[in-house]
Amino acid sequence: SIILHEVSHGYMANWLGDPTARLAGRLTLNPLSHIDPVGSILLPAILLFTQPITGFPFLIGYAKPVPYNPYNLPGKYDEVLVAGAGPAVNIFLALIFSGIIRFAGEGPMTELFVLVVYINLLLALFNLIPVPPLDGSKVLSGILPGPFARAYGNFRMSFERLGILSGTLVILLLFYFLFPYFSALLISLLRLLTGL
Repeated sequence: SIILHEVSHGYMANWLGDPTARLAGRLTLNPLSHIDPVGSILLPAILLFTQPITGFPFLIGYAKPVPYNPYNLPGKYDEVLVAGAGPAVNIFLALIFSGIIRFAGEGPMTELFVLVVYINLLLALFNLIPVPPLDGSKVLSGILPGPFARAYGNFRMSFERLGILSGTLVILLLFYFLFPYFSALLISLLRLLTGL
């Protein structure tokens, strides 16, 4: 799901006229092309080894973001479409697997399919939080009216200057404090979609 999420950004950008991801060889489902040393290895390892001390209940990480060049996107809302493509794919996968659960009923694969729905809903909703570098920050930048877009754009640039580790720490803290609300929303959506 994470790889499909990332690749969809590149495919949307390519479709809209930006070949950056294609030229970088990133329009592939090969997991090795999407491993980020910090997000795929270091962060999960740190969370795993500090779990007894911090009590942080999750191992999370991220894939290497698929590159795109916003200057190659001619349309006013093209960056919104590129940023929204990842969460849209996760929502689509959640709907497909929810449909399978509803159509097939409960069976030996139900638990796995419920997990797929849950993970994809989590990825979609989390990535839509409007905090850089998450997709929601790019979506919000693209849909805000003029002066608000400029002010938010300045905030985005300042936040992104923190660097990957500082940004990751802020996102982890945000995730930690928002998870109880996220969890309630996810369970409600899961029940609504699957009928379970």
